[in-house]
Amino acid sequence: MTAPPERLCRSTLYVPASRPDMVAKAAASAADAVCIDLEDAVAPDQKETSRAAVVRALTTLEFGHRTRLVRINGLDTPFAYRDLIDVLEAAGAHVDAVMVPKARGPDDIRFVATLLGQIEARMGFSRPIGIEAQIETAAGFLWVREIAASSERLEALIFGSGDYAASMRMPLADIGGMDEHDAAYPGHRWHAVMHGIVAAARANGLRAIDGPFANFKDEAGLARATATARALGFDGKQCIHPAQLAPVNATFSPPAAEIEWARAVVAAYRAATQTGHGAVAVNGKMIDAANIRMAETTLRRAELMAANARETP
Repeated sequence: MTAPPERLCRSTLYVPASRPDMVAKAAASAADAVCIDLEDAVAPDQKETSRAAVVRALTTLEFGHRTRLVRINGLDTPFAYRDLIDVLEAAGAHVDAVMVPKARGPDDIRFVATLLGQIEARMGFSRPIGIEAQIETAAGFLWVREIAASSERLEALIFGSGDYAASMRMPLADIGGMDEHDAAYPGHRWHAVMHGIVAAARANGLRAIDGPFANFKDEAGLARATATARALGFDGKQCIHPAQLAPVNATFSPPAAEIEWARAVVAAYRAATQTGHGAVAVNGKMIDAANIRMAETTLRRAELMAANARETP
C-alpha cells in the first residue's frame, strides 16, 4: 500500500464553512491544518449555500504550509455527495484531503474514494485528494481495522468523542473533557476506542488525531486531555478555538532535549553499524531497535516542524 503524504498535524483548527471571516483568520493561524466544516458547524438551511463559500475560501486565500481539509456531511444525509461534487469540481486542486464524519465501515471510505477518483479524472487534477475518517460511532469502532485498510487515499483516523458517546449511550457532560461519569468509572473511559484507533492507524501507516476539547476556556482540562492523547500515541488534536492551538502544538512538539537525545541515539547506532558492533549504548543506556525507530520518528517530526517554520511568514 502506498504511504500517505507526510504532514505535520499537531493541531487541526475547525472553522464553519458559513463563516468566511473565521476561515480567513484560520488560514493565517498557528494551526498545522485547517478544516472547513460543512457538517456540524453549519445549520441545515445553510449547508448548500455554504459550499460556494468553501470554494471561494480555497481558491482565494493563502493557506501557506497548512493542510487544507473539507469536512463533508455524513454519508447518510442528502448533502454529502453534492458536498464532494460542488466543492471539489470547483476547488479540488486546492484541497489536500476530505474528512468523512461518522465512518461506519470500509464501504463508506471506498464510496468516497471512488467518487474522488471520478472527479479527479473529469477535472484533470494531477494530485490525488486524500481522505481522513472520523471514528465516532459504535460501528466505526467495531470496523476500525477494516476502515484503516480500506483505501490508499486514507491518510488519518480521527476520534470523535461526542458522537461516539451518543452512539454508545454513554453520558457525557463536556466533549473531550472529564466529568462525574469519568470519576465513577475505574479507568479511562475512552481508552479502548482511542487505543484501537492508534493501533489501526499505525498498522496501516496512517496518522491518528484526537478529537476536540469543547470547553476552550478550561486551560487545565485541555492540557490534561492533550497530554493523555499524546501518551496514547496520537499525532495531534483537533481544536475549535485559536486559543487552543499554542498549547496543543507545544504538547505534540518534541522538546529540545528529546530531539538532542534522538540525534545522539541515531548517531551512535550509525557509528556502531559502521564498525560492525551490534550493541549500542548512549549515556550509559543500552539502545535497541525500538529506541532507534522512536528516535527517527522524533527527528522526522522535528524536520517537518522546521520546514513549516521556514514557510511561515
